[in-house]
Amino acid sequence: MNHHVTIIGIAGGTGSGKTTVVKKIAEALPPDFVSIVPLDSYYNDTTGMTDEARKAINFDHPDWRLLIEQVNDLRQGKAIEQPTYSYILSNRLPETIHVEPKPVVIIEGIMVLFNKELRDMMEDEKAVAELFGEMDV
Repeated sequence: MNHHVTIIGIAGGTGSGKTTVVKKIAEALPPDFVSIVPLDSYYNDTTGMTDEARKAINFDHPDWRLLIEQVNDLRQGKAIEQPTYSYILSNRLPETIHVEPKPVVIIEGIMVLFNKELRDMMEDEKAVAELFGEMDV
């Protein structure tokens, strides 16, 4: 991509309003300006595990490698095939969601700020405020 991609991380506890904040940010920016990447989509693939073993997994540790790889792809202007996760099956589904690169990528999830490599990709508060200042929203 020829322009800068702004990576924003939105973290918070369960039911804290992360998704609402993400939707409000996306609505405040021009149409087709934001790609949203939910951390939940990157819960580890548990194919081959028993149901009992799947339910015992600590989901606070998603597939960081894949998430970081795909965020880097978006930063470089490449589309990704985002995994989908089923809470009912406690596993990834074979279907993916096609995500196009956009000027703003929002990563949303409980532990989004936990991983230093991912956190280092994100803009600081000043850069995000400047983005909104430039957009005059």
